[in-house]
Amino acid sequence: MLQNNALLAQLKQQIRDTTPRVTGVIKATEKGFGFLETDDGESFFVPPPAMKQVLHGDRVEAVLHEEGERKSVEPDTLIETSMGRFIARVQNREGKLAVVPDHPSVRNVLKARLKRNLEGQEFSDGDWVVARLVRHPLKPDDRAFFAQIDELVARVDNPAVPWRVTLARHALEQDCPDAGTDWPLRDEGLTREDLTEVPFFTIDGEKTRDMDDALSITAREQGGWTLSVAIADPTAYVEEGHAADLEARTRAFTVYLPGQNVTMLPEQLADDLCSLHENQQRPVLACQLDINADGSLGDYRFFAATMCSHARLVYDQVSDWLEGNGDWTPSSDSIGTQLKALRDLTEARSGWRAEHALVFKDRPDYVFDLDEAGNIQGVRIEERRIANRMIEESMIAANACCADLLAQHVGHGIFNVHRAFEEDKAEAAQNFLATQQIEVEREALTELNRYKELKRALESRDDAWLDARLRKFQGFTSMSAQPGPHFGLGLPAYATWTSPIRKYGDMVNHRLIKRVLKGEQAPPEATLQLTEQLTERRRLNRMAERDVKDWLYVRYLTPAAKSGDVFEAEIIAINRGGMRVRLTANGATAFVPAPLMHSDRTKVVVDDKEGRIQIESEERYKLGDVIRVALTEAREETRSLVARPEA
Repeated sequence: MLQNNALLAQLKQQIRDTTPRVTGVIKATEKGFGFLETDDGESFFVPPPAMKQVLHGDRVEAVLHEEGERKSVEPDTLIETSMGRFIARVQNREGKLAVVPDHPSVRNVLKARLKRNLEGQEFSDGDWVVARLVRHPLKPDDRAFFAQIDELVARVDNPAVPWRVTLARHALEQDCPDAGTDWPLRDEGLTREDLTEVPFFTIDGEKTRDMDDALSITAREQGGWTLSVAIADPTAYVEEGHAADLEARTRAFTVYLPGQNVTMLPEQLADDLCSLHENQQRPVLACQLDINADGSLGDYRFFAATMCSHARLVYDQVSDWLEGNGDWTPSSDSIGTQLKALRDLTEARSGWRAEHALVFKDRPDYVFDLDEAGNIQGVRIEERRIANRMIEESMIAANACCADLLAQHVGHGIFNVHRAFEEDKAEAAQNFLATQQIEVEREALTELNRYKELKRALESRDDAWLDARLRKFQGFTSMSAQPGPHFGLGLPAYATWTSPIRKYGDMVNHRLIKRVLKGEQAPPEATLQLTEQLTERRRLNRMAERDVKDWLYVRYLTPAAKSGDVFEAEIIAINRGGMRVRLTANGATAFVPAPLMHSDRTKVVVDDKEGRIQIESEERYKLGDVIRVALTEAREETRSLVARPEA
């Protein structure tokens, strides 16, 4: 009867209203206790008994207890759990199922049941599953944690576990989309020029199957070049609204993982009908553009065409030949002449961009060599050589033309927009530069032309620490339905159309270009939602690629960790617990905990805001430094490498 007493309920509410409370996210530790971190940066101790009621990452409201200067909290209201959907490993004890979340900070064993459609299946210890938390101790009427197994991802002995688990973790598709059997060419109202006799060529990796760009180039008598860029045309086969189009829209990108690609389009289209194979006629969308002798862009023209690649070339072979190395030679004088002309155009174009726009610093790619079982045989370093730069410069020029066309004739599309410093970060970046005796006006961080001048000035300092610290204030490239500047490239607008086999945004831009060619209006669509989805899917794809690589690196470097092998490494991040480094020999990242920097932890002072570490009051490490480290651990359960500085 007391439970229904209005006065008692009012009293309870008054007690609740007057009890100090805080809201934040739970951070677990290996020692059983944890912390609640609030949005404004405060941190409160959570004792071990209270931690049994929450999981790492839960957002909760908690009661604040104060005993003198000591403060602790007791979570009592769940706002949002971190384990709505999660990857886990199965525990099967005499038919009683439980799951252990695959998370470095969650070690809870959660009792579990099978989703109804999985009942009757046998699950073994170590099987990988997708699970969902259905009960939580802080929820009304729930007394304990309880999970439901929704999906089997991979059996414990499946050699494809790193790929399967990673794709499932990010809710990405496991396989390429199903192919249809009938793909007629659909060119309603579009006239195609015949370019089959023009000696186009492709330059790709040796194993590339989805070849989506081909080039042809001629030197002009008055100086400069005319470059023709032919791009595969999947929209000639896939109509908007078709099942394959809707699936491509959902996937947004082809996912490239070591040893495995999950295509955006059916493989029959991506690797066959649309791919610009040698000696095969293909429908293309093309752009013919003039590039002046100084590397600046002149006039351009977009059009639909039919072409035939006359040569399938490989990056390293082309680079060797242009550098005077190796035995490979072009199949014809025409191809050889074009390669030399494209080299000259590339040097002129990159020189113009270095002076009038911006050029990314060359960074090597790290490529895994895998056997059929997915075991790493080695890691190769692929430098950005002249042939890579030739394709890169050609695509940047073509994409700049696409952005100009869409901005002038359509007013919307899928644009890559990158503002180096968003408004909320510009002031912080300005203040940071002032601490380094670099006085800049706010406009130098927010206006493209001013920023280009600043960026060139900063690059001339060749200060790795300054560059790494400044990146903390910078934003990321996003997709936008409206034209906007790309500060990273130093261009007023940038819209890609050169990879439609691999990017749905490029397919959208193809359709818009075709509307312009046919003289049709291109009414704005619900592109805001689409651009948000494309940005999010790109983020998930990059995380999946990173996660698979981390897993493979741990397996590859386990012997090195056991023997304490020493590597040269660059410091790429510093946080309160230590520093993260990238091994220059293979691209793997490792964490160096502060306790491994000195036997007395109190003598290690980490300044994560400044990106510096002092040991015994002397600065020892900073962002951008290249040091030597010895691997000490390779932890497959967390896919992480641990290292210590080599004295």
